[in-house]
Amino acid sequence: MSFTLTQRIQLLKGDITKVTADAIVNAANSSLLGGGGVDGAIHRAGGPAILEECRQIRARQGGCDTGEAVITTAGNLPAQYVIHTVGPVWNGGHKREPELLANCYRNSLQLAKKHGVKTIAFPNISTGVYGYPKDKAAAVAVKAVREFLESNELPEQVLFVAFDDENLNLYKQELADSK
Repeated sequence: MSFTLTQRIQLLKGDITKVTADAIVNAANSSLLGGGGVDGAIHRAGGPAILEECRQIRARQGGCDTGEAVITTAGNLPAQYVIHTVGPVWNGGHKREPELLANCYRNSLQLAKKHGVKTIAFPNISTGVYGYPKDKAAAVAVKAVREFLESNELPEQVLFVAFDDENLNLYKQELADSK
């Protein structure tokens, strides 16, 4: 089945831990041991299997650097995998934050492709306690995903999952502007 680029990117408002997809993305911290926000919610909903695989990754490579991504089971979540990526902390945009945030999306999509993932759901990465301005983060996310999808068949579909109306509206606008 073949989709146009516009059909391949969908937007929905909701709780990413309830989204049915082959993979969901976790806005993780570099320790991979869970935390607040999306990270904590995914670990709580997914159960101990996610944390156990994160501990194995830490033992093997010592965590996850900003902009990089790793993959684990999804445990009890309605997904097969969780792709953990570490977004940048906002420092005014002068410490490569846009490049690092784009890498979160590219590296997550690359891991998804490698594992044959057809559907992947992204939360709003770095916009919570990491302080990335939500409008700027939405612009980086949409651009990075569009560029990846233009030259890759997998994943077939990307879902942006906005937890609140503010992010939903920013993504709606960004997707409309980038057509």
